[in-house]
Amino acid sequence: MHTLYGNSVSGNCWKPAFMLAQRGLPFRWIEVDVFQRETRTPEFLAKNPNGRVPLLELPDGRRLAESNAMLLHLGEDTAWIPRDPYLRAKVYEWLFFEQYSHEPYVATVRFWSILARRGTEGLAAKIDERTPGGYAALGVMEQTLARSPFLVGDEPTLADVALFAYTHVAPEGGFDLARYPAVTAWLARFAAVPGFVAMPHRG
Repeated sequence: MHTLYGNSVSGNCWKPAFMLAQRGLPFRWIEVDVFQRETRTPEFLAKNPNGRVPLLELPDGRRLAESNAMLLHLGEDTAWIPRDPYLRAKVYEWLFFEQYSHEPYVATVRFWSILARRGTEGLAAKIDERTPGGYAALGVMEQTLARSPFLVGDEPTLADVALFAYTHVAPEGGFDLARYPAVTAWLARFAAVPGFVAMPHRG
């Protein structure tokens, strides 16, 4: 059985959980409290020296870090990764976009907003500084989704899994998704995918 070390607040942790469910692979979820720095314990660092979740332990004991690496592993030989080389490259393009241009802004602002609601002070200026980057990323998505039902064509791919993760909870970071009707419609389409599993976040 697979074992997934994750945190219920994290969109990155939802990604492999979603794909495990899509593949029908039973797995054990181990909740790791990032707010209590449980990823920094010697025990966890022995498993992932980078000290982050998610961490996927395969049935044979090998481990994978980085959520998009897990998506690619779990999506192998499925329709979630297109066979066409160009379309497959477009999926990779969105995966890189998500980690470089989307997650550092949308997800980080959301996380800081959660911390602020929990009493952490001094985050307002940092949130204000990062928020425009999140809106810029949503604007890029809006342009594509105004022309296409999913990020890479007519069917959902790993690109949609990766971008759905933090886009659908962006309002928890103060982002106004009403500005992006194509993104909003896409969120509803993706949530209607057969076998969809919701993120059990607790913001």
